[in-house]
Amino acid sequence: MTIQNVLIIDDEPDIRELLEITLGRMRLNTQAAGTVREAKRLLGNAHFDLCLTDMRLPDGDGIELVEHIQAHYPELPVAVITAYGSMDSAVQALKSGAFDFVSKPVDLNILRDLVDSALKLGKPENNTASGRSPPAREDHLLGNAPAMRQLKSTILKLARSQAPVYILGESGSGKERVAREIHRQGPRVDRPFVPVNCGAIPAELMESEFFGHLKGSFTGAVADKQGLFHAAQGGTLFLDEVAELPLHMQVKLLRAIQERAIKPIGAAHEAALDVRILSASHKDLSREVQAGRFRQDLFYRLNVIELRVPPLRERREDLPHLAEHILSKLAARWQEPPRRLSPEATQSLMTYNYPGNVRELENILERAATLCDSDTIQAEDLQLPGSGSAPPTAPLAAEHLKPLEQQLAQQEKQALLAALEQAGGHDTAAAQLLGLTPRQMGYRLRKLGLTP
Repeated sequence: MTIQNVLIIDDEPDIRELLEITLGRMRLNTQAAGTVREAKRLLGNAHFDLCLTDMRLPDGDGIELVEHIQAHYPELPVAVITAYGSMDSAVQALKSGAFDFVSKPVDLNILRDLVDSALKLGKPENNTASGRSPPAREDHLLGNAPAMRQLKSTILKLARSQAPVYILGESGSGKERVAREIHRQGPRVDRPFVPVNCGAIPAELMESEFFGHLKGSFTGAVADKQGLFHAAQGGTLFLDEVAELPLHMQVKLLRAIQERAIKPIGAAHEAALDVRILSASHKDLSREVQAGRFRQDLFYRLNVIELRVPPLRERREDLPHLAEHILSKLAARWQEPPRRLSPEATQSLMTYNYPGNVRELENILERAATLCDSDTIQAEDLQLPGSGSAPPTAPLAAEHLKPLEQQLAQQEKQALLAALEQAGGHDTAAAQLLGLTPRQMGYRLRKLGLTP
């Protein structure tokens, strides 16, 4: 077993000694330096698996070292030690490429977790010493367009950091999938990934949902409840549609991020927090800040690194591969051979703009595969909006339907309900009464919101 090496940089001898003792008990080799100059000399003369540096040094600062390591040793994770409450310095270090930070006075449990996470980054690459090649990474993000290649390259870099990432993208573009990739390729992969849609939680329940509560802490609290932060402990918490958080909850979230601790409702003490925060929204958060709907200080903490997910119209060359993948998934679900696209159908897909992005493409293809009469999907089967024969790609609220569309949907709904009643609630029998296949029946029931 190869012993890993850690470089410790701090001008205070007692801090250096504490860190060396702590890491020595973790069976790690350590070397220490008290200045930027000495640290650079050691970096040039030996191999290190992790660097821990104080922010303030006699001949420079930790940011300078972070930038030096990024330029000359990009595979070396570096964590900074900041003064208590110096969150601005920590954010600056993360923006410069630091893996993570720890505040003084150093909590040794947090330090050990940080060191364990950082050292995991090098393990796949170091497996060659055992004669085994590192396993190839499975590509969970489909597409090879230039915009997607750039996105995948950036994800690989971000996975090596613990910096908060704000994922910006249109609805349906795959922001949660990108967040899962950052988690999957990073050192927290064996810990939970907890996604939460901030717009789906009632405002009055948010504090309990995020931080948990103790039994009896309020009316209706009949048992202890674990919050989302606690569920994600050691892993990643993905805050989707974070712009939907009310202002009072933004304040509490900011404190949790800054203090790296949470206090469940009714608890007497805070609990230490080890969670990486990823967030996303289809809204422009900077505009939300300008409008006074989102706190600037929280935006600053969440948006340490911004990652844009390209809309589908910016990577049209990926459409044939995406369509084939979606149709194959549908066929596997339905346990039948996959449908194919005719050349005309493929051309129609290539010229459509996809305001709903990949999610809309999935809806279009599921509808077409359900309703087409052969194993080949024709252009008219796609019923693309603007083609003259297209229903909405997803169920729309009544207030958004045109009067004629609303009448037709209501008539179809009544016919389906009547057939179901006559068939005793059996979908297959109802489909036979209406001259539909079971798959066509299922699609219409889902479209009109008649499935549980």
